[in-house]
Amino acid sequence: MRVGFLQMRPRFGAVEDNVAAIEHALARVRDALVVLPELCTTGYTFASRAELEELAEPAAGPTATRLTALARRQRLVLCWGFAERDGRRIFNSALTVTPAGKRFRYRKAHLFDREKLYFDVPRERFATFEAGTRAGMLICFDWVFPEACRSLALDGVRLVLHPSNLVLPYCQQAMTTRCIENRIFAITCNRVGTETHGGRSLRFTGRSQVVDPHGAVLVRASASAEELQLVAIDPHAADDKRMTPHNDVLADRRPELYRALVARRRSH
Repeated sequence: MRVGFLQMRPRFGAVEDNVAAIEHALARVRDALVVLPELCTTGYTFASRAELEELAEPAAGPTATRLTALARRQRLVLCWGFAERDGRRIFNSALTVTPAGKRFRYRKAHLFDREKLYFDVPRERFATFEAGTRAGMLICFDWVFPEACRSLALDGVRLVLHPSNLVLPYCQQAMTTRCIENRIFAITCNRVGTETHGGRSLRFTGRSQVVDPHGAVLVRASASAEELQLVAIDPHAADDKRMTPHNDVLADRRPELYRALVARRRSH
């Protein structure tokens, strides 16, 4: 299957322009799975909860309707990050849609920095779904927690879709380790440029990438340019969990020891 990312430079608050830019960039792409950045329809540097409420949409809102239509027309699986309104709660979420119109949602488990001031914390487990292969989603700072990728791998995921707005320098290298230790593919899609709003300015690191189960970077974007990159993969390569002829990264786990360690830490 062909998979990849659309590394882009969203404009803060310009939802219509950002969605139109996605439609234009993917107008000639067909039969592929494409990941977009975290919060790519709204921008990232919210100055208040009220501002976030103004820009947030339901998971079945107008942006999802437009991008689902794009997925149908182009025979695409699309995954993107958005601010999700659910009643009075707002989540930092990702949505994956298929050419058949199926939608799968994930709410970011590990909020980063000032996200904790504005977004609500979800209680949902990491979910898996069929999107050309068995897939799951993480969002940006989730990469710091190895349990997140491991949870997906234990549920049979071959491919992790990872919309991101990365400002720290560690993730791209760390995701190669996540792929090695779980023998999975991962697509990290970052954004580029500097966003200045509400008295804050953040520079995003780009370098979106596709990594295979051996930690090889199959394709990586630059640190500063908007780029669409696609690469062919065999997702079944993630079915082989052997590190050596005598070691399987999942079967060799010793969870009885890990639980004991957690229990000791809690007792202190």
